[in-house]
Amino acid sequence: MACAQPGEPMIGGMATWKNVKVTFDNVDTPKTTVRMANYLRVSPNTEEGPIANNIEVGLYADKTGKGKQTYGPRWSELSLTGGGTTKAITTGVNPTKADNRNHTYMAVRQSKGDQWDVLYDFNRVGTTKKQLKVPRGNPNRIDIGLEVMGPQYVDVPNIGNRMQFMREDKVWQRAASADTAKVNTLGGCGAKVKPPYCFNAKLTGGESFTQWSVSKPRKAPKVAESIPVHAERNPAIAPEDAHDVFNGVDQQALEQCMKKDPDNCLTTVPGLAECVQSVGVCNAGGLLETLAFPSTKKATVSESDVRARAVADFDVRTEKLNVSLATEHHLNTPSLPGAEAGSAAWTVSSSAPTPGLGDAGRSYQGFRAVYAADSGRLLEACWGQMCREPSR
Repeated sequence: MACAQPGEPMIGGMATWKNVKVTFDNVDTPKTTVRMANYLRVSPNTEEGPIANNIEVGLYADKTGKGKQTYGPRWSELSLTGGGTTKAITTGVNPTKADNRNHTYMAVRQSKGDQWDVLYDFNRVGTTKKQLKVPRGNPNRIDIGLEVMGPQYVDVPNIGNRMQFMREDKVWQRAASADTAKVNTLGGCGAKVKPPYCFNAKLTGGESFTQWSVSKPRKAPKVAESIPVHAERNPAIAPEDAHDVFNGVDQQALEQCMKKDPDNCLTTVPGLAECVQSVGVCNAGGLLETLAFPSTKKATVSESDVRARAVADFDVRTEKLNVSLATEHHLNTPSLPGAEAGSAAWTVSSSAPTPGLGDAGRSYQGFRAVYAADSGRLLEACWGQMCREPSR
């Protein structure tokens, strides 16, 4: 993880990276959770300690069985006293494909109050409920990191993470290198620490932190890594389908910027910065192509597999779980075009104590989680008091 304390009020965070291919071993791992998470985390107020209410948005891959995995973005909110929520992100261009395409992940404080909008590829995908006031001074933090569970079963190629924050005057800037630190819990790969139990990690930049390059190799490399050329725009979306200007944003300029220089789009694409602040739905291409969950009414993921996933995710014994299969499920997502999709889904719930999906070191009472019945992908979840909060 690379973390930065900007040293001034922070009202936005942004990260960009490409959808890289994550490879899992084709073996059964019934007693081991195997997962990859590459995320941006914004903690608006850390006055009481380094672990605080925060917003996390990123790319997640889970091994869900022998030869089976899920892949895609989601966002989460943690409230230390109230628990947390997480939701799959279902809009965007190829959000669940490892096509080496650039994507952007953002959290921006709303103009009134203390809550934040979460954006994926410059389109709003949710809003927080429990974030604290942004204090003046230094008690806030922005992180970017790669977390791996079951490292002996997963290979993560190099990910070039770039990160910025928004100052109180609405200017985006990179964090100063002097305000940035790094943490590597497995240790760096080298003569004494060998794959799969190590990370390759490097911070680059001069006075400002530019990029956090990180990978988790499965084996020691025999040849140089090759980086595939990212895919061009999906041919299913014809250029004429996208508006030239959408909510004040030059869409052709945005498309080209997303391909070549996504971390600078807010300053180079006409109308984008203003749209992100006021409207939050700025990328027409990201709305035209929506992830469609299969409409199958038959579950291909077994109840025992879902129970095992929930036990691993929420640290609750299987006999404490309630599991049911619904033939249709509607994601609780914002009212964006095509954002709701129906499919068979498993719902798992419990009233037992759980740490939830966060790493706050606390226990919360109860959880509810929904998993896609065809893939096992976690679609949404809540734990603690957040399960009783109104929809976001």
